[in-house]
Amino acid sequence: MNSSELKTGGDSRDITGHPHDDKARSYLCTVCHKRFTTKSQLTNHGKIHTGDNEYLCTQCEKRFSSRFGLYYHMNIHTGKYKCTECDRCFGASSDLAIHRLSHSGEKPFECTVCSKRYTTSCYLVRHSRIHSGEKPYKCHACEKAFSQPSDLQNHMNIHTGKYKCTECGRCFGNNSQLAVHRRSHSGEKPFECTVCSKRFIRSSHLVRHSRIHSGEKPYKCHVCEKAFSESSDLHTHMRVHTGDKPYKCSLCTKSFSTSGYLLKHKRHVHSMTV
Repeated sequence: MNSSELKTGGDSRDITGHPHDDKARSYLCTVCHKRFTTKSQLTNHGKIHTGDNEYLCTQCEKRFSSRFGLYYHMNIHTGKYKCTECDRCFGASSDLAIHRLSHSGEKPFECTVCSKRYTTSCYLVRHSRIHSGEKPYKCHACEKAFSQPSDLQNHMNIHTGKYKCTECGRCFGNNSQLAVHRRSHSGEKPFECTVCSKRFIRSSHLVRHSRIHSGEKPYKCHVCEKAFSESSDLHTHMRVHTGDKPYKCSLCTKSFSTSGYLLKHKRHVHSMTV
């Protein structure tokens, strides 16, 4: 079964419970297998995979793969769809309606694997890829794959060199990543731990570090309830349950769940200095 589909009574339904109509949506994306009702919709969707964003917003220089995407984006600048609670602006009335759920606390969409709840079906679909490992958005330049279209877009900026460090020539996915990287050249560490005064380049590094003092382990395995302080540790742990062994030995047929196990195998079995 596809990770984004559920079977109920013989009907094909998406993760939100709505039935698919594959006959009406006859245009199939060969990269991620999403279907569309018109050829133009498929063409515009294809730009997500290629990173081709030709429509430029003159106010903030953000780019879009279709003129419709740019049209909706401009509504944010004009404030056409504005939240009366927090003054945040949106591109469409449907986006504003979904946003209002964040103020009401309503989360009608529940993950059937771990019971985590979301305000929208698309958030639930994105979350489901954590469990399935699905990465439908592939880079046409290097074949690297991503679970979200925004991650692919950021990755494509690395190939184009849009955000390039003038100090070392390294390229980044967006301007904020480049700004953070520049601190490695300047030595700036603006985030300080209030317990031990250790300083960090990124706020996320400080958050991770603070768990050493607090003992917090927010990432819990839904299978065995084991908890971790890092999301990457949980991701690695899940291979215990799935049996996934992505690290393959180039000298024999054995595979391993972590790169560390593979290195240890090469040292002891093949007597390699790695």
